[in-house]
Amino acid sequence: MAIARKPSDPGTTLAGNLATRLRAQILSGGLPEGHRLPSIRKAAGEFGVSKNTVVEAYERLVLGNLVAAKGGSGFVVIYRGDDSGRPKHVSEAVDIASLLNAQLSQNFEIRVGDGRPPASWTEQSEIKRHLSGTGRIMPVAADAYGSALGFLPLRQQIASRLQAQQVAVKEDGLLLTFGANHALDLIIRAMLSPGDTVLVDEPGYYPLFAKLTLAQVRIVGVRRLADGPDVEDLAAKIRSERPKLFFTQSLGHNPTGGSISLPVAHAVLQTAMRTNLVIVEDDPFSDLPTAANSRLATLDQLNNVISIGTFAKTLSASLRSGFIAARSDRIATLAELKMLTSVNSSGHVERLLHRLLADGHYDRHLKRLGQRSDAAMNQVRAQLLRAGHRLYADARTGYYLYLMLPDGIDDMMLARDGAKNSIFIAPGSLFCIDKNSPLAKAIRINVSRADDPKFYEFLLRRLQ
Repeated sequence: MAIARKPSDPGTTLAGNLATRLRAQILSGGLPEGHRLPSIRKAAGEFGVSKNTVVEAYERLVLGNLVAAKGGSGFVVIYRGDDSGRPKHVSEAVDIASLLNAQLSQNFEIRVGDGRPPASWTEQSEIKRHLSGTGRIMPVAADAYGSALGFLPLRQQIASRLQAQQVAVKEDGLLLTFGANHALDLIIRAMLSPGDTVLVDEPGYYPLFAKLTLAQVRIVGVRRLADGPDVEDLAAKIRSERPKLFFTQSLGHNPTGGSISLPVAHAVLQTAMRTNLVIVEDDPFSDLPTAANSRLATLDQLNNVISIGTFAKTLSASLRSGFIAARSDRIATLAELKMLTSVNSSGHVERLLHRLLADGHYDRHLKRLGQRSDAAMNQVRAQLLRAGHRLYADARTGYYLYLMLPDGIDDMMLARDGAKNSIFIAPGSLFCIDKNSPLAKAIRINVSRADDPKFYEFLLRRLQ
């Protein structure tokens, strides 16, 4: 079967173009499972490229689990969809995101494994009246698409907030998004190709793992310590894996709850800069009063760091609003992709958020939210420690504690037992690339939902 030849796409490497063309034919069924790709020499002549270019393109397909190198047969297509007709990488991504599906279910009495605080802390708090209606007549222009960058006055407000947090950014360095997950999706689409390698925190943010799997990107975990990424492990992985990006969370890390220390933050930046590795820093808790200035965006000033912010963890996930802060050239590229994929984000939501920020409602809400989260963190931590449980990090910011399980306790079995008792539990193995890692033997605890006698009794009964 002949391989279709198309003109190269500008702005990408020859190997990337070749891999993209072959990938499209494999996914469409044009090159079915078992099909043998042309030899490296033959492909080089057919496509008018060097043999090294063909080798790199084939390696990308191997890393994307589309082809395999088989002795005596060269490179053979191994891709096939699952029984539902979905491609394999789509099914794998859905499997990784299974916990997200469980979080969307409302059939649990105690939701200690949830990622967000209860609505009483956010939407149903004193700020509810501002979310229930605009309170003012929207201008006619609000019905237009507007700039792909998002509502300018809101970007100016966010820029002012970041500047107050010692991050030097202007409105042209900000792109408004449909929340942090949309921001991650745009960055992955714009900066990665199938077969690329990225580094992630391990344990880390499992929806990110699902997005990277969907993009057919190779994921390598960097061990997460109580005070940030393990710098020695990061340096070793950079040398051995040649990653394109490093995704991390500095404050109130999900799931461990730990925050990066100043010495570790400096070491991470120095290690990344030596190899021009771009860091994507997910930063959902920067607005909380207890947030520190040791995060990477503050130290780097967005030269080598792309920062992602969101209102989901502090205000309302239902608003679906967040932002990307980065160098203006990177923002321009991401804005073009946003325009192509979603045209724009919600002008009505962005105007509402602008009013909440400009009128001071958001800051007053944050003060009360910070007091609630601090009190809950102290109460739940003290209760767990009194009961003899072991926590991985001394969490101070955000909503999460990471409870390490005793030997012989399986995290998935514990989650199933919890479900039988109407307790939603987030197993640690879902946050790990390596399911056999010692850090997979844990559960994530949301302190805003955990201070319940039934939950403590369940732990006491199951973990003794």
